[in-house]
Amino acid sequence: MILAASSVVMIILAYVLVSVLTQQLVDQKLNAAEQEIDRARLTVEQQISATGSANSLQVRLNSARASLTQLSAEGDSHAAFEPVLAVENADGTVTTSPEGYRIPDNLRQLVSQDQISYQFATIEQPSGGAYNALVMGTPTNADIPGVQVYLVLSMEAEEATMALMRGLLSAAGVVVVVLLVGIAWLATQQVTAPIRSASRIAQRLAAGHLRERMVVDGEDEMGRLAASFNDMAEKLSKQITQLEEYGNLQRQFTSDVSHELRTPLTTVRMAADLIAADPDSLEPHTRRATELMVRELDRFEELLADLLEISRHDAGVADLSAVSLDVRSCVDAAWEQTQHLAEELGVEVRFHLPEQPVMVEGDSRRIERVLRNLIANAIDHSEGKPVDVEVAQTADAVGIAVTDHGVGLKDGQEELVFNRFWRADASRVRHSGGTGLGLAIAREDAVLHGGTLDATGVFGVGSRFRFILPREPLADIAADPIALELPHGDATQLADAQLADAPTPDTFAASPAGSSPQVLPEEPGAMRRPDSLREQSQHRRAQIGDDDHA
Repeated sequence: MILAASSVVMIILAYVLVSVLTQQLVDQKLNAAEQEIDRARLTVEQQISATGSANSLQVRLNSARASLTQLSAEGDSHAAFEPVLAVENADGTVTTSPEGYRIPDNLRQLVSQDQISYQFATIEQPSGGAYNALVMGTPTNADIPGVQVYLVLSMEAEEATMALMRGLLSAAGVVVVVLLVGIAWLATQQVTAPIRSASRIAQRLAAGHLRERMVVDGEDEMGRLAASFNDMAEKLSKQITQLEEYGNLQRQFTSDVSHELRTPLTTVRMAADLIAADPDSLEPHTRRATELMVRELDRFEELLADLLEISRHDAGVADLSAVSLDVRSCVDAAWEQTQHLAEELGVEVRFHLPEQPVMVEGDSRRIERVLRNLIANAIDHSEGKPVDVEVAQTADAVGIAVTDHGVGLKDGQEELVFNRFWRADASRVRHSGGTGLGLAIAREDAVLHGGTLDATGVFGVGSRFRFILPREPLADIAADPIALELPHGDATQLADAQLADAPTPDTFAASPAGSSPQVLPEEPGAMRRPDSLREQSQHRRAQIGDDDHA
């Protein structure tokens, strides 16, 4: 850009200078010719009168021209010129001195009309050769009628001067352009070098190198910029260090509290189990209090297990016990742990699974936990409408989608659902008794595998959660094996259409509480719902123990 602008400026400047100089040289040549033309005319008139009419026309013209040549040679003239005399004969021929000299016809016509005229022309010499010249002619009142006097002033010196000027301007232009580019480059370096340094150091700061600083060189604007940048970096480093320390303390506190609570909680659990072992011997109000205590202990144990798990993820010590497994078995295991909730709420859960095994390398405990959270969450918010679980696969990934046709999600809640302890509606009852950490842990488990967990939904239509797993942990995924978009329209009709299009899916219909569940076409080993308070407590602790120690 600088080179182009400099070149354009220099070209324009050179053109203006050449034009002005050319005009000055031409004007100077014209002034000299004008000063000589009158003297030449008078000299020719006098010389022709002196030669007398006895001589021939050519002799008289040559004599007059000789006197003009002598005048030019003596140096009395203002400019060197070559005199030419011409007379148009009656037969139309032109007699010139020197003989054979050709004057441009249009110039002779103007002079024949009693006008002093000039013309720039290329003159061909009788002896051969040609050159550019200024030709100025004037009529005369000599004894020979029609005699015209021409002064031919060579322009070769002016052309040489212009050629030299153009060469000098070209060389000067190249030098100036190079200098301008060099100066611009140096100025740009002084400005851009600190900016590049600031950009590079900012990137290193973002990468965690908090001790990086700019070099302060001088007290100019760039020096003040570097000092301000360093001051900002110092303050940011302090804030980041404080936040890291605070985060570490918070994670350590959560982990320590969770571990310390296990011992008293175990003691309280043993006492609660002892009390709940013989409910028939208790008074009605005591039995009710015992039921409430056991239920809240179950929630407390589940919350404690989730806190321990989320603290492992925060501390970066969550490990992945990857084995080769069939994703369909994880779906079955998750369904066995959530089937009782579907039966209680009368929600139909329909599974669309491939007939062939869907193999991946993954941690079965974590995958089951993700699916259990998704299915329980869908049942909890389905408002009694069907829930669809779909499994699809590609060459490098497996996708599982859980879709409910219940309350759905509002705009902007697709990411909020994965926040810890976030609830879309604080007044809504959690039938599954969730802790508020399930989806947050599920996303961490998905990321630990190198997969993704995302959600979408339409308020009043339903929501859809999609869990994508790579075939091998942390492997690249070329294309999504299953779509995230939630189908629109009537939820029941939409679910029926999906069921009709699916290739012979295994469908589980959970009937309302109190009636026996229907299993179509065959029962996948559903878990029996425990009846007594003690069995409920043992069932809860078995699930939590699996999550904590597997």
